[in-house]
Amino acid sequence: MSSVLIVLSGARFWTQKDGSQRPTGFWAEEFITPHRILTEAGVQVTIATPGGRVPVADAVSLTDESEKTYLGGLRDVLGSPLRLEDVDPADYDAVLVPGGHGPMQDLAVDPDIARILEAMLPDESKAVAALCHGLAAFLPAGNEDGSWLFRGRRMTSFTDAEEDQVGLAANAPWLLESRLRAAGAVFDGGPAFGSYVVVDGNLITGQNPQSAAAAGEALLKAITA
Repeated sequence: MSSVLIVLSGARFWTQKDGSQRPTGFWAEEFITPHRILTEAGVQVTIATPGGRVPVADAVSLTDESEKTYLGGLRDVLGSPLRLEDVDPADYDAVLVPGGHGPMQDLAVDPDIARILEAMLPDESKAVAALCHGLAAFLPAGNEDGSWLFRGRRMTSFTDAEEDQVGLAANAPWLLESRLRAAGAVFDGGPAFGSYVVVDGNLITGQNPQSAAAAGEALLKAITA
């Protein structure tokens, strides 16, 4: 049986440029859709957060009752996540980081997600996947020579244009696309708010919530091929 580690942000707030705290969390669709695809295919899924903090869905992302019902069915699992600090990457075939602005707050500076990615990305038998703002988790990961682990890799994420269109760019402390490009990513953005997934070897990235299904299917294909 294949096994996937889903790493969720434990953040409740995203610190803005002006110092205010914007409520956030993980984006419901970006977690629910891949989780459903993987579990329905018989994949064993483990959820982890920094410090084992109970994750919360961004309230803005809960658009219908079916999402609330799905998360309610996972109340026990979400209520007792594995501590990211205790994760052994050797135990998993893949890691997936859903978005929401939460990862911009905690995973973007987390040494343990860096440790996990540094073990898994160079291993071509494993897959690394992230959606939307989940790619913020890539930022702290480095190579032994001090360079960024993902330098030169093709990827996509929530774009600066999308951030601007939702009205959050002006007060954001930094923009994800810009930060990824500056770090050395070969960034490949698709049309705003359309499903767009980039697969570069064992690296799978989705641009936005609309990409959750395609990214989930690409991850499932990668670990069952």
